[in-house]
Amino acid sequence: MRTDPFTDTWLFFLGQQSDQVGLGHGRWFVVAGFALLVLASLFIAVREWIEDPAQRNGRDLTMWALRVLVGGMWFQGMLWKLPFLSVENGLYFWTGEEVTNAAFQIHRDLVKNVLLPTPNFYILDVFVFLTELTFAASLLLGLGVRIAGAIGVAFVAQLWLGLYLHPQEWPWTYVFLAGLMGLFSVFAAGRSLGLDADLRRRFPPGLTRGWAARFVRVAT
Repeated sequence: MRTDPFTDTWLFFLGQQSDQVGLGHGRWFVVAGFALLVLASLFIAVREWIEDPAQRNGRDLTMWALRVLVGGMWFQGMLWKLPFLSVENGLYFWTGEEVTNAAFQIHRDLVKNVLLPTPNFYILDVFVFLTELTFAASLLLGLGVRIAGAIGVAFVAQLWLGLYLHPQEWPWTYVFLAGLMGLFSVFAAGRSLGLDADLRRRFPPGLTRGWAARFVRVAT
């Protein structure tokens, strides 16, 4: 049950939100993982602020703050994909909702006949969990944000179309989220107080060869 954004954020850091409590003792691994990501994000941002004067501006600071907020959203959202190897989680419920609420019949049939039956759903569950964890880590650390953002647009588009007819969903919510992920990709948000900025200094795309050069050019 939600209270207010400040209390809820504090409870999340303490591992007291309902999604966390449902994990039992495993929630402490979740709390520790999120705390490490947030601390790492702060450390990277401060280091970039000190080492690169070009990033000492409101634009990069704002981009970093938005990255962290959306990264935190992805981290929190991945928790209701647990427990694994079970149909007793949030992902199973909402995937089931796509059977009757997807915008197109072909989408409904795909969910009903391919994605929802077990053991297919177990594979989907792990895949979605890892994908959202990757989004969270990428945005919080500012690493590979161009790729994560582009994939995120397609990921959210599936939710937009899959729940388009749902009476309790507002389709524009997914449009806005896809738009944010797209902007993070197009504007290379990881270069704003993130690891992508550090990588581009250490491995200038025009002066670096091999796999490092390819990764820097495409991902950062």
